[in-house]
Amino acid sequence: MNIKRFFGKNSREALSMVRKALGEDAVIISNRASNGGNEILAVSEADMHAMANQFSPLGADMLDSPTMQLPQETFEDEEEEDYADAPTLLSILNQNKRAVKAPEFVPEKPKAVMPAAKVSPRQEAHSRRAAMEQPSFDMQANDDMSGLSHQELSQQFSMMLNEMRGMRSRVETQLTAMAWNNNLQHNPVKAKILSTLLAANFSASLSRQLAEKLPNSLEMNRALAWIKGALARNLDTIKDESELLDQGGVFALVGPTGVGKTTTTAKLAARYVMKHGTQNLGLITTDGYRIGGHEQLRIYGKILGVMVYAVKDEADLKIALNELKHKHCILVDTVGVSQRDRMVTEQIAMLSKMNVNIKKLLCLNATCTGETLTDVIRAYKGRALDGCIITKLDEAATIGNTLDVIIREKLKLYYTTHGQRVPEDMQVANKVELISRALTLNSTSWPFQYLEEELPFVVANVDNYADYVKATEVNHA
Repeated sequence: MNIKRFFGKNSREALSMVRKALGEDAVIISNRASNGGNEILAVSEADMHAMANQFSPLGADMLDSPTMQLPQETFEDEEEEDYADAPTLLSILNQNKRAVKAPEFVPEKPKAVMPAAKVSPRQEAHSRRAAMEQPSFDMQANDDMSGLSHQELSQQFSMMLNEMRGMRSRVETQLTAMAWNNNLQHNPVKAKILSTLLAANFSASLSRQLAEKLPNSLEMNRALAWIKGALARNLDTIKDESELLDQGGVFALVGPTGVGKTTTTAKLAARYVMKHGTQNLGLITTDGYRIGGHEQLRIYGKILGVMVYAVKDEADLKIALNELKHKHCILVDTVGVSQRDRMVTEQIAMLSKMNVNIKKLLCLNATCTGETLTDVIRAYKGRALDGCIITKLDEAATIGNTLDVIIREKLKLYYTTHGQRVPEDMQVANKVELISRALTLNSTSWPFQYLEEELPFVVANVDNYADYVKATEVNHA
């Protein structure tokens, strides 16, 4: 079956494209919002009939054959079953609803008497025998359970609706996978690009979006260059250190425990001292929970010749900032807490209550998974982050997930760190180098790459893809 994809600015435009390509009798398989527009999967009526004929029941041609006759004498003693009076699901629902809402007895209106049909003696005897074998029904028990049956019926309907939603999701996933399989089979370059993005640890959502926009006429090298350009346009980085150290201000490094905030603070302080001297730099630490937390930054401060202020609460922080208000640049090393700890809210609230504008830079561990990084960013992003710093770059096998999250959450990337040396193992974020490294696969990436036949199912099975695309707004120009 040849499933075709149509994309328009809205549903009307997409449907018009379907009618022009497949005719008025085209079958719409899927209609969803995608990438700021509307995507429709459709198939022609002829292809649909061909698929129906292909999966016709086994033996249907034998039943239609004139030589295949059923023995009439076998059924001459059987009675025709009459399903006309069988209760429907709607009638059962209405009956239960009336039983719950109006339990009082309502006399039944007399029904019109239909003329009795002639019954053969054999049929009459069979009817009497069936009536005798039919079990009696307790009306009192039915009245007592009427309220419970309505509740149970509601639960069963909820289960049915959930099953139907699950079936719909599976069908849509399979149809989307079929469309992607057809697309990738006709475009091996796009299949290779998609495999490279997934192996580089970019999310299936971003990989799918980039593959959809990739021009079909490009060969592999040009296609890879196009992907790098699209990623670079969406990765926001600073041009040089003048946007932070030369500009000055108060900067607080925040993030979970063990992400490298104290070492990164020392690296920034050393870079500032090398360029502007020690007179205009102030250092503050709020890390009073970790054993030796104050001492680590104090040692770095002693080496640099800069005094370090240790604070434990909001009042101490106000005093320290007031004493350092004449400094050109102030760096604040905060205590590390889990992104799910309520102390995150308290910590950010304390920084926001100060009389000066404190810019918050989030430290992101490059070795974490994309899900963990997303969780961290969303825990802090609600408090107006000003940017981020990637740490532990030297320990990460792949960094596609880190760049993916930064692009999706629209954060500005300031620096990257790649070791413990102060200040050597730190540099201004270079988007070209980062993207090239992300797409350069090493030997450890191969076991985690998908086979070509697996790619359609990976990109098709993405939940809330339309919401993701709307939130990401990746620029492909």
